[in-house]
Amino acid sequence: MDRPWLNSYPDGVSADIDINKYASVVEIFEQSVKQFAAQPSFSNFGTTLTYSEFDDATRAVAAYLQKTLALEKGDRVAIMMPNLLQNPISIFGVLRAGLTVVNTNPLYTARELRHQLKDSGAKAIIVVENFASTVQEVVANTNIEHVIVTKMGDMLDFPKSLVTNLVVKYIKKMVPSFSLPDAISFKTVLSEGSKQDLTHIPLTHDDIAFLQYTGGTTGVAKGAMLSHKNMVANMLQASEWIKNDVVPGRETIITALPLYHIFSLTANCMVFMEAGAHNILITNPRDFKGFVKELSNTPFTAITGVNTLFNALINTKGFHDINFAQLKITLGGGMSVQPAVAAQWKQITGCTLVEAFGLTETSPAVCINPLNLKEYNGSIGLPISSTYCKLIDDEGKTITNDEAGELCVKGPQVMQGYWNRPEETANVLSDDGWLKTGDVAKMDGNGFFYIVDRIKDMILVSGFNVYPNEIENVIVEHEGVLECGVIGVADEKQGEAVKAFVVKKDESLTEAELINHCKKNLTAYKTPDKIVFIQELPKTNVGKVLRRELRSL
Repeated sequence: MDRPWLNSYPDGVSADIDINKYASVVEIFEQSVKQFAAQPSFSNFGTTLTYSEFDDATRAVAAYLQKTLALEKGDRVAIMMPNLLQNPISIFGVLRAGLTVVNTNPLYTARELRHQLKDSGAKAIIVVENFASTVQEVVANTNIEHVIVTKMGDMLDFPKSLVTNLVVKYIKKMVPSFSLPDAISFKTVLSEGSKQDLTHIPLTHDDIAFLQYTGGTTGVAKGAMLSHKNMVANMLQASEWIKNDVVPGRETIITALPLYHIFSLTANCMVFMEAGAHNILITNPRDFKGFVKELSNTPFTAITGVNTLFNALINTKGFHDINFAQLKITLGGGMSVQPAVAAQWKQITGCTLVEAFGLTETSPAVCINPLNLKEYNGSIGLPISSTYCKLIDDEGKTITNDEAGELCVKGPQVMQGYWNRPEETANVLSDDGWLKTGDVAKMDGNGFFYIVDRIKDMILVSGFNVYPNEIENVIVEHEGVLECGVIGVADEKQGEAVKAFVVKKDESLTEAELINHCKKNLTAYKTPDKIVFIQELPKTNVGKVLRRELRSL
């Protein structure tokens, strides 16, 4: 199959990876903890674990799951916590035990958690005590047999661990009361597990590493089956792409997006672990004042995030004063990067904000821009090694001209399918391995892809396709706008009309002024009919704007 983008590949980057280099994620992990034993691995709240200490902790968790809890190869274990040291320890502990990780958003409601636990059939859950009350509500109606509870400060150095746990529970009152009488403490797991032998479990490409839940293109949350092959492939693909800019054992990456999200899980936790990087875990990135303070105290070489996170940092006092001399990689994903945000980021940091594209179903990376871009280019980049992309029309035929079409992906990182959902799997994944992404895209003559919008978010105004991203990009270019979200609403004359929700940066900004700005930059049918000023946009935990919630405002 023709791959026109290969001529635009970064120098030295291979068109294909050797997928047989590693049999599993665990094999890569064991190599890294040995190679970088004395190097810092993960830091959080001022406590740092070396790769050797990280190795010991994950081994203890794995041994306890095997020997004390008697979990068997392939059993699912849910992990429900924000970015704490316990999180990556739990992830690799579960994997080393030959089990499958079910990453779980700690902010889930009881209804959402019940669905995920029942759907996955998880036999155990590791949860931070702040969210144990939610587990209590649902555990009786699931297959959960074992609950492991950790406190936020459990992995911190003494006495900070004790102080943190007391402050979180009794002063900040962040721990709702709960009753899980048979729960096991995380500290017990580490203590008892360290005395037990870990049995090596042979893992192959076909074994499932993660059940990663996603809404997909439509419907209830589904578990994307990400095999060890899928994850190894994406780690190798990303590592090949960034190899010219990453020095093994010498990088420090800021991890603000939660590790239960596929972007942060693979890009930060997995790829940079393989490179022996120092991973700085940010537990509450919404505390931007504290976040900026952390950045000020930590020389870093790489950071990942979503557009809203970058925008918030740019507008936080003190960010402009940070020393960015060592920063060489800024990777944006999860949602479209807005040109205005990318321009401000480059002006302040001197580092180009490079956009990437991926899906939960693709482990996640599909396309990444070359890291040596001088300026943000508006594209999602080029398909990475061993990855094929094509555009199709409504009838499923491949588009060969410059028109937009649904982006389809094929490669070793594409999921095995949705857990226990063969019909939904068949709707998006063809027999020959092509995955429909649900995204409308275009490709230029050099093979760079450009996302136009999500198919389901497209607005149809008098027969014309209108894409919210384009309008949002125009609106945020106005100096009085902090951020915005755009949706389509029913309209008797046009079928649908454009409605924008805007958060002001300048309180004097008026609706008329902003509509006039849009009229100067958009054709008439794209110009919002209505602009609503709000204090804050509804967002997911990783910062994606929730357009569906805008529709209820």
